[in-house]
Amino acid sequence: MDQENKQKEEMTAFCSDQSPGHECQAETSASNESRHVSITEAAKINNVTRQAIYVAIKQNKLKATKSTTRWTINLDDLAEYRLHKYSRTKSMYDGELLFDNRKGFYSVNQVAKMLAVPTQKVYYATRVGILKASRKGAAWVIHIDDIKGYQENYLKKRAQNTQVI
Repeated sequence: MDQENKQKEEMTAFCSDQSPGHECQAETSASNESRHVSITEAAKINNVTRQAIYVAIKQNKLKATKSTTRWTINLDDLAEYRLHKYSRTKSMYDGELLFDNRKGFYSVNQVAKMLAVPTQKVYYATRVGILKASRKGAAWVIHIDDIKGYQENYLKKRAQNTQVI
Protein backbone atom coordinates (compact mmCIF):
# COMPACT_ATOMS: atom_id res chain seq x y z
CA MET A 1 0.00 0.00 0.00
CA ASP A 2 2.93 2.33 0.79
CA GLN A 3 4.41 1.81 -2.65
CA GLU A 4 1.08 2.61 -4.30
CA ASN A 5 0.81 5.89 -2.34
CA LYS A 6 4.39 6.78 -3.28
CA GLN A 7 3.63 6.22 -6.96
CA LYS A 8 0.49 8.37 -6.71
CA GLU A 9 2.52 11.16 -5.11
CA GLU A 10 5.19 10.90 -7.82
CA MET A 11 2.63 11.11 -10.59
CA THR A 12 0.75 13.95 -8.88
CA ALA A 13 4.01 15.87 -8.48
CA PHE A 14 5.03 15.09 -12.06
CA CYS A 15 1.68 16.10 -13.51
CA SER A 16 1.58 19.33 -11.48
CA ASP A 17 5.04 20.26 -12.81
CA GLN A 18 3.78 20.26 -16.39
CA SER A 19 3.06 23.52 -18.17
CA PRO A 20 -0.54 24.86 -17.93
CA GLY A 21 -1.66 23.90 -21.45
CA HIS A 22 -0.09 20.43 -21.27
CA GLU A 23 -2.17 17.40 -20.36
CA CYS A 24 -0.43 14.78 -18.30
CA GLN A 25 -0.34 11.53 -20.25
CA ALA A 26 -0.84 9.32 -17.21
CA GLU A 27 -4.00 7.30 -17.75
CA THR A 28 -6.18 6.35 -14.81
CA SER A 29 -8.44 3.35 -14.90
CA ALA A 30 -11.43 3.77 -12.60
CA SER A 31 -11.69 0.07 -11.79
CA ASN A 32 -8.19 -0.78 -10.55
CA GLU A 33 -6.31 2.56 -10.63
CA SER A 34 -3.83 1.03 -13.11
CA ARG A 35 -1.89 4.00 -14.48
CA HIS A 36 0.41 4.16 -17.44
CA VAL A 37 3.07 6.67 -18.46
CA SER A 38 4.92 7.41 -21.68
CA ILE A 39 8.63 6.77 -22.26
CA THR A 40 9.40 10.44 -21.63
CA GLU A 41 7.49 10.48 -18.34
CA ALA A 42 9.11 7.22 -17.23
CA ALA A 43 12.53 8.69 -17.96
CA LYS A 44 11.74 11.82 -15.93
CA ILE A 45 10.41 9.79 -13.01
CA ASN A 46 13.55 7.61 -12.97
CA ASN A 47 15.97 10.49 -13.65
CA VAL A 48 17.41 8.75 -16.70
CA THR A 49 17.36 9.39 -20.43
CA ARG A 50 14.64 8.17 -22.75
CA GLN A 51 17.27 5.98 -24.40
CA ALA A 52 17.91 4.22 -21.07
CA ILE A 53 14.20 3.38 -20.86
CA TYR A 54 14.21 2.04 -24.44
CA VAL A 55 17.25 -0.12 -23.66
CA ALA A 56 15.58 -1.49 -20.50
CA ILE A 57 12.51 -2.40 -22.55
CA LYS A 58 14.59 -4.05 -25.28
CA GLN A 59 16.50 -6.11 -22.70
CA ASN A 60 13.21 -7.19 -21.11
CA LYS A 61 14.15 -5.52 -17.84
CA LEU A 62 11.16 -3.19 -18.01
CA LYS A 63 7.69 -4.29 -19.07
CA ALA A 64 5.99 -2.01 -21.58
CA THR A 65 3.22 -2.25 -24.14
CA LYS A 66 3.15 -0.67 -27.54
CA SER A 67 -0.15 0.54 -28.92
CA THR A 68 0.28 1.58 -32.55
CA THR A 69 3.30 3.90 -32.26
CA ARG A 70 3.47 4.74 -28.55
CA TRP A 71 4.99 2.80 -25.70
CA THR A 72 3.19 2.88 -22.37
CA ILE A 73 4.56 1.69 -19.07
CA ASN A 74 2.53 0.71 -16.04
CA LEU A 75 3.68 2.56 -12.91
CA ASP A 76 3.81 -0.72 -10.98
CA ASP A 77 6.21 -2.13 -13.58
CA LEU A 78 8.28 1.05 -13.42
CA ALA A 79 8.53 0.76 -9.64
CA GLU A 80 9.52 -2.91 -9.95
CA TYR A 81 12.21 -1.99 -12.48
CA ARG A 82 13.57 0.69 -10.15
CA LEU A 83 13.86 -1.80 -7.28
CA HIS A 84 15.81 -4.31 -9.37
CA LYS A 85 17.83 -1.86 -11.45
CA TYR A 86 21.56 -2.50 -11.48
CA SER A 87 23.55 -0.48 -9.02
CA ARG A 88 27.24 -0.85 -8.34
CA THR A 89 26.55 -0.36 -4.62
CA LYS A 90 24.39 -3.52 -4.70
CA SER A 91 26.97 -5.60 -6.60
CA MET A 92 27.53 -9.04 -5.10
CA TYR A 93 30.51 -11.41 -5.23
CA ASP A 94 30.33 -14.88 -3.68
CA GLY A 95 27.12 -13.91 -1.91
CA GLU A 96 28.54 -10.80 -0.23
CA LEU A 97 28.36 -7.12 -1.09
CA LEU A 98 31.36 -6.20 -3.18
CA PHE A 99 31.84 -2.70 -1.74
CA ASP A 100 30.55 -3.11 1.80
CA ASN A 101 31.67 0.14 3.41
CA ARG A 102 30.54 -1.04 6.86
CA LYS A 103 33.11 -3.86 6.61
CA GLY A 104 35.75 -1.48 5.26
CA PHE A 105 35.75 -2.37 1.55
CA TYR A 106 35.80 0.42 -1.03
CA SER A 107 35.97 0.82 -4.80
CA VAL A 108 38.80 2.64 -6.59
CA ASN A 109 36.53 5.63 -7.25
CA GLN A 110 35.50 5.81 -3.59
CA VAL A 111 39.16 5.68 -2.50
CA ALA A 112 40.10 8.43 -4.95
CA LYS A 113 37.37 10.67 -3.55
CA MET A 114 38.36 9.88 0.05
CA LEU A 115 42.01 10.75 -0.60
CA ALA A 116 41.23 13.66 -2.93
CA VAL A 117 43.48 12.26 -5.66
CA PRO A 118 42.77 11.31 -9.28
CA THR A 119 41.39 7.83 -9.91
CA GLN A 120 44.37 7.01 -12.14
CA LYS A 121 46.74 7.66 -9.22
CA VAL A 122 44.91 5.00 -7.19
CA TYR A 123 45.08 2.54 -10.11
CA TYR A 124 48.79 3.28 -10.50
CA ALA A 125 49.43 2.76 -6.79
CA THR A 126 47.73 -0.64 -6.95
CA ARG A 127 49.62 -1.62 -10.10
CA VAL A 128 53.08 -0.82 -8.68
CA GLY A 129 52.24 -2.37 -5.31
CA ILE A 130 52.16 0.77 -3.16
CA LEU A 131 48.46 0.28 -2.39
CA LYS A 132 47.18 -3.22 -1.75
CA ALA A 133 43.97 -4.07 -3.60
CA SER A 134 42.28 -7.34 -4.42
CA ARG A 135 40.39 -8.33 -7.51
CA LYS A 136 36.85 -9.63 -6.98
CA GLY A 137 35.26 -10.52 -10.26
CA ALA A 138 35.75 -7.55 -12.56
CA ALA A 139 36.27 -4.99 -9.78
CA TRP A 140 39.15 -3.86 -7.62
CA VAL A 141 38.34 -3.79 -3.91
CA ILE A 142 40.47 -1.92 -1.38
CA HIS A 143 40.26 -2.33 2.39
CA ILE A 144 40.23 0.69 4.70
CA ASP A 145 43.40 -0.48 6.52
CA ASP A 146 45.28 -0.51 3.22
CA ILE A 147 43.92 2.94 2.38
CA LYS A 148 45.14 4.34 5.71
CA GLY A 149 48.55 2.72 5.24
CA TYR A 150 48.87 4.19 1.75
CA GLN A 151 47.84 7.59 3.03
CA GLU A 152 50.34 7.55 5.92
CA ASN A 153 53.27 5.91 4.19
CA TYR A 154 53.04 7.45 0.76
CA LEU A 155 50.79 10.48 0.46
CA LYS A 156 51.93 12.24 3.66
CA LYS A 157 55.63 11.53 3.00
CA ARG A 158 55.25 12.80 -0.53
CA ALA A 159 53.58 15.99 0.76
CA GLN A 160 56.40 16.49 3.33
CA ASN A 161 59.07 16.01 0.66
CA THR A 162 57.50 18.64 -1.58
CA GLN A 163 57.34 21.11 1.33
CA VAL A 164 61.04 20.64 2.19
CA ILE A 165 62.16 21.39 -1.36
